[in-house]
Amino acid sequence: MTDIEVRPATHADLPSAASLRWRWSLENGQELDGTEAEYAERFAAWADAAPQHEFFVALRAGQVIGMAWLAIFDRVPAADAFDRRTGDLQSVYVVPEERNGGVGGRLVEAVLRRARELGLQHVTVHSSSRAIPAYQRAGFQMVPQMMYLDPRA
Repeated sequence: MTDIEVRPATHADLPSAASLRWRWSLENGQELDGTEAEYAERFAAWADAAPQHEFFVALRAGQVIGMAWLAIFDRVPAADAFDRRTGDLQSVYVVPEERNGGVGGRLVEAVLRRARELGLQHVTVHSSSRAIPAYQRAGFQMVPQMMYLDPRA
């Protein structure tokens, strides 16, 4: 795995990230509107407008084979803790042919290292059942206090 590079992404990586996200949606059997090129354009515009999100890419031989995003949120200041930023680990994806080789784990490690550098209070992740063990290996724990509501329902 020494031939895998994990690094902070740059603007130049946005087309590859959009392609991975498109591919992931197809893998999940989602019905997609428009073309991949249209999506990539919208994705880049979204990323440019969301500087509070950082992402990392994994590369093999210069090709992006995986990504992971850190969404950073400012929380309302508390009287005893004014800076209360938190993070959410999102869109961890590795192409199928590179899975189960530790690439996802290295991407998660990179995101968590960045969260520590930023002094984030905590990092959450919304996981598929299949990925729970991988996140637990990285130190994530199940917490019963988490609640969820879809306001569109």
